[in-house]
Amino acid sequence: MGKEYTMQEALKLAIQGEKDSMDFYRRAGAATRNERAKKVFDLLANEEVGHLKAFFDHYKGSEFGDLKSYMESPPDKKSATYLALEKAIDENVHEQKALEIALKEEKACIDQYTILVKDLVDPLVRKVFEQVIKETQNHYDMIEDEYMHVMKMVDKSDQDIYVRE
Repeated sequence: MGKEYTMQEALKLAIQGEKDSMDFYRRAGAATRNERAKKVFDLLANEEVGHLKAFFDHYKGSEFGDLKSYMESPPDKKSATYLALEKAIDENVHEQKALEIALKEEKACIDQYTILVKDLVDPLVRKVFEQVIKETQNHYDMIEDEYMHVMKMVDKSDQDIYVRE
């Protein structure tokens, strides 16, 4: 059986997760030479900023300091996600690997938030989590589309053409 989280514990986990995601996407975008993938990573980083702000608005703790300072703080270079990205950059296959890592992370985020939201009582905070789950699913879909493009697979925009032929 999973751990039940207080609202503040859930928000703290979400804030840390969104910051890690923002840092990941910023780093992936900076390392990417493919302009289309760079735009996807930059867009995702900016959307993570929105999620971070939404969670920060409801968090009562003080260990993160103010939002602006926290967003500008260095990334957690010990996080598994960040380490995996750095390894992919070193191997010079970062677009593909970064997208694979991003898919796993977005899926894990959806799963974690889905579990957390079940025990939240505050309807406003519950609504924030539910909205972020929807947006995170959209991120997953966007990353999957870009991955298919990078891997030269059929992407959603091409599916109608192949289905009709």
